[in-house]
This record gives sequence, structure tokens and C-alpha cells, in this order.
Amino acid sequence: MKIRRSNERGTFNIDWLQAKYTFSFANYYDPRHMGFRSLRVINNDIIAPEGGFPTHSHRDMEIITFIIRGELAHKDSMGNAATITPGMIQIMSAGSGVSHSEFNPSSENDTELFQIWVESKERGTEPSYSEFRFEDRLEENKLNLIVSNNKHDEVGYVNQDIRIYYFDLKDKNFNLDADKAYWLQMIEGEATIGGESISHRDGISLEHENAQVQVKSAKGLLFEF
Repeated sequence: MKIRRSNERGTFNIDWLQAKYTFSFANYYDPRHMGFRSLRVINNDIIAPEGGFPTHSHRDMEIITFIIRGELAHKDSMGNAATITPGMIQIMSAGSGVSHSEFNPSSENDTELFQIWVESKERGTEPSYSEFRFEDRLEENKLNLIVSNNKHDEVGYVNQDIRIYYFDLKDKNFNLDADKAYWLQMIEGEATIGGESISHRDGISLEHENAQVQVKSAKGLLFEF
């Protein structure tokens, strides 16, 4: 079990962007934090009004955007244009190559998000784009599957052996299986795992461990490998 405290993450700030990097990214490099399993990036970005990322390219990555607050306008070389809001997940499978831009369309409010990169299992595939509004299908006080490698799950699909759950829990415990590996990314609130407390924006990895997550009140994402 390894904890990645929110205040220990890499930092990058410019006029329109405040970013926190869980793993090594761009000019931030820490050999102790290069990713976890197929998970390569968890960037916690705050984008100022009308700020954003101009057109840039990716390949062989599953790029997942989770909005915490505000909205994000997306355009890509496949012809997709969409505005993503809280309660939605956006997935772009870069495959053989895709270009896109992302901007905060608001003139007044910041946008905060997690941008998540997962290494693609099959390389050089045809790029694809999808959105999934999970908000309308949430079961109260449960782990809710929002991303899967199985299209029959009817959630966001990725080209990798990974499942991602969203949770908004109160006075709830759940168990983690020693036969699997996990990354738990807190959004807000507090939880306890193996006697260790984690809170706002902390992350924690577990491999081959039986563990119980005890939640008083928390929101977060659970990555299962």
C-alpha cells in the first residue's frame, strides 16, 4: 500500500492553468511516480475562464476526462465537438493518432477536472470518441461502474483491462480483493484503509492485499486492474 498525498504531487502553474500531477508528466519528473500498472496520468487541472489547451496530438492512449466542476469544450480531428459537464465521462481512444483541443467555454467560472491517461492494450487501432452520462444511472451509496473494457457493461469503454468506479458514499465500508490491484483517487471527503487516513485529492495504490475501505463521507474514483 502506497499513499500519494495531494500536497506532494507535481505542480505546474501558468496564467490560465493550475495543475497537479500525480505521476511524472511533461517537465515534472519523479522516478518514484511514473504511473501504476497501465495508469500513466492523473492530472488535476484547474482551467481559468476562456483558457485551455490548443490543438495537440496523442496516440496509443485511452484519454479519460472527468469533470469535477465547470464545463469543458472539446473538438477533435475525428469531427467531434462536445461540451462535457459534471456527471459525464469523456473517453478518447487515441489509437493510431488523433488531435484535439480542450477549452473552458465560460467567461466567469473555473473548470476543474481529472484528466486520466491509460496505456492502450492494442496499439495502432482506429481512433474513437465517446461520452457516457453516468449521473442518471448512479445507485445511491454504492460503487458505480463508469468505465470498463467490456462493451456489454454499457458504460464508457476503454481498450485496456481496467474498470473504473465512481463513488459518493456515506457511512459505508467496502472490501478490496487481494487477487487484484487498485488505485483509489479521492475527490473529496475522508476514508480509512488499513489504518491509514486519506482525504481531499489523495491517491493510494494497493496490490495483492486484502483491505477494507471505511468511508464516513467521501467521493472518489476506484481503478481496478
